[in-house]
Amino acid sequence: MSILLPRYTFGVGDRFAHQAEAQLKACMMAAERGVEVIPVWNKSNREHTIIGSSPSSVRHAADVAVHKLGWHKPYFCDADHINFETVDRFIGACDFYTIDVADWIGKTVDASLFVAEHPELIGELSIPGVSRTLTTSKEFVAQVAGKYLAAVTEAGRIYRKIETAKGAGNFVTEVSMDETDYPQTPVELLIILVAIADEGIPIQTIAPKFTGRFNKGVDYVGDVAKFTEEFSDDIAAIAFAVANYGLPSTLKLSVHSGSDKFSIYEPIRKKLQKFGAGVHVKTAGTNWLEELIGLAEAGGDGLVMAKEIYADSYAHEEELCKPYATVIDIDPAKLPSPGTVNGWSSEQYVNALRHDQSCPEFNPSLRQLLHVGFKIAAKKGNSYLDLLDEYKSDISRNVTENLFERHIKPLFF
Repeated sequence: MSILLPRYTFGVGDRFAHQAEAQLKACMMAAERGVEVIPVWNKSNREHTIIGSSPSSVRHAADVAVHKLGWHKPYFCDADHINFETVDRFIGACDFYTIDVADWIGKTVDASLFVAEHPELIGELSIPGVSRTLTTSKEFVAQVAGKYLAAVTEAGRIYRKIETAKGAGNFVTEVSMDETDYPQTPVELLIILVAIADEGIPIQTIAPKFTGRFNKGVDYVGDVAKFTEEFSDDIAAIAFAVANYGLPSTLKLSVHSGSDKFSIYEPIRKKLQKFGAGVHVKTAGTNWLEELIGLAEAGGDGLVMAKEIYADSYAHEEELCKPYATVIDIDPAKLPSPGTVNGWSSEQYVNALRHDQSCPEFNPSLRQLLHVGFKIAAKKGNSYLDLLDEYKSDISRNVTENLFERHIKPLFF
């Protein structure tokens, strides 16, 4: 029997493989209140490379947490943002694969065969759930298909590589299409899904590009009403593709960089309820920031470490930010000097970092810098990891509360 993805899944990153129990507790709190939110521990090849970890460490941490806490529902480990060259090291440990084909989007190919095989996509399209009639032309379908077909073909190549190793039905497939210039319209998403169906990929989640900015660790920046319309239309396009092109019934949207996007959680929840749809939300980096908050809150050596990590991140801002330039928006003028931060109390550090928009001391620029600063902590090795053990109770409390109160409750309750 094939692995099927439950309705609500929650991507939880755990940079240093210390917080699986605390993360799982948040899902257990949801279950106790009648909502099933399934954890998916995700970590990318880039993150493994920076930290010096391996996919097996993610699987081990997840398995231990599940056994210790007695979790009897499904859970997954995601090979996040893998490509053909990097997927091999994830085969043994993972049962969820986020296929990243960003480099192939826009590599123009001849789409004439696709257009000829899908005349039903040309003309007036009526998609249930989309309030307007959508009109396409042969040229439009050819243009959209031409932009994405190379990416879909590459996704198929990667999928079949995984399938050969693991066997059909033994893993979950996601395709990431969010790293492109403009948000996809519902027709463009439909064309992508039709191409994926033609390619024979049993996709269960897809990550389109939405309007606005999904910066790391901070709230959504953009037109909430426009996002809500796009999200609703995308749900409708997925349902239409499932009904007409044989894609898995579990297919749903995936929201990347989904942590801390508080202003769109209510619209997401309402649309999910309206359509009876599911969603996968990735919240990877917010967990690492809760480790820093827990260390700072504990005081003593924990606060000293938190301050050191900020000082080193400040000194290496350009290097740390460069790989994430499209998903952060830091105002250097709003970054306090390390000397200033060194004089802070635990409360001041926590207030600046914790994502509480009602707090006048909250500093989004500082939070984003530290979000990409996990490389600094990784370089500290055991001096950082030992503190995670020493201050486990303070950190775990913050990790669980952040996931449940700020993320799971507004999204699913």
